[in-house]
Amino acid sequence: MSKLVSKQIQAIRGMNDCLPSESGLWQYVESSIRQVVASYGYQEIRTPIVESTDLFKRSIGEVTDIVEKEMYTFTDRNSDSLTLRPEGTASVVRAGNEHGLLYNQQQRLWYMGQMFRHERPQKGRYRQFHQFGVEVFGLAGPDIDTEVILLSARLWKKFGISQNVTLEINSLGSSEARVAYKEQLVAFLKTRESELDEDSLRRLQSNPLRVLDSKNPQVQNAVKDAPKLIDYLDEESAKHFKELCERLDSLDVKYRVNPALVRGLDYYNRTVFEWVTDSLGAQGTVCAGGRYDGLVEQLGGKATQGVGFAMGLERIVLMLQTLELDKSLVEVVDIYVTAMNGSVELYARQISEALRDALPQIKVMNHCGGGNFKKQMKRADQSGASIALIIGQDEMALQQVTVKYLREKQPQETISLCDLTRFTKKLFNV
Repeated sequence: MSKLVSKQIQAIRGMNDCLPSESGLWQYVESSIRQVVASYGYQEIRTPIVESTDLFKRSIGEVTDIVEKEMYTFTDRNSDSLTLRPEGTASVVRAGNEHGLLYNQQQRLWYMGQMFRHERPQKGRYRQFHQFGVEVFGLAGPDIDTEVILLSARLWKKFGISQNVTLEINSLGSSEARVAYKEQLVAFLKTRESELDEDSLRRLQSNPLRVLDSKNPQVQNAVKDAPKLIDYLDEESAKHFKELCERLDSLDVKYRVNPALVRGLDYYNRTVFEWVTDSLGAQGTVCAGGRYDGLVEQLGGKATQGVGFAMGLERIVLMLQTLELDKSLVEVVDIYVTAMNGSVELYARQISEALRDALPQIKVMNHCGGGNFKKQMKRADQSGASIALIIGQDEMALQQVTVKYLREKQPQETISLCDLTRFTKKLFNV
């Protein structure tokens, strides 16, 4: 009788494992983000992965691709409709309203976590992805819009990719200005109906601004001569945008005004912006955001101004890999500690623990599993460590260690235990 072979279970399509070979890069990206937001005085907020479905219908908009096609929505045991969060802003606003953080207050917040969208998986875009975002509440002027853009620009500087991204900005004006503009836009689009695809025809009725955002080349060609929203701005919005541009100019932040930039979420007004790159093949967005002064009220809070941005970390990680900027990252291990036989194992362990006590920033790995000198040196080399500490009975008897250089052509040297910490500090410049 043949033995039944169980089918191997694999990850769900579009939901990827982060392997040990990649986790160092992820940690670098995440810690860099934390450093930058801290330097601007922003505070972290953490929200649940699952929210009420109505939250996203009310914030993102029921006629958007995200709500219509991409959300992971299910009914729980209480017959409530719940959704895995597809983006972070709505959750932050919900939390701010619920805990009384927003009304008549100023908040500068950031978040980082997993989001879910049932999109077509492609390189750097997955169904489960990690998003970092900044949200500022209670500030209305172009000065805070400028700060948010500057914060995002500093991230590119931190990652060494400033030359590989371009800032695009636009203004969506007030809701009243958009009503007047929509009338003109719809009238124009109706003259080009034969050139619009199915999605654009549907949006023509529900959300005509999104037609401008279509990725279909035929539709893009059809709308290239469409009226520009920036020509229909109300006086206050025009002044806001002019002052934003003046600030960016004076701070030497390069940008391009893109009249077709409307953003895919319904809650934006006035300033919208995207950072785009062509380093990932076809031009793609790596960061996007803008102002959303009506969202807090839309979600049941009192009227509060808001502005922020979000970026997918998978895209940033992919960029760093594509540009080979991940090669210079610190190794997982600095020092590999060997034990040439069982009788010195505890002595070797004491040495590594003493190093960790004295220099917690140094990464020390102990050899486990025994084996001869050749096997241990092979493991030491594979670890990526700069040096190996060779410890045998002679070293233990003399209270010494032998240092073998793994990445440099230098002769072995013997160090006394009392000099080991000082030697390590000097070697690793700590």
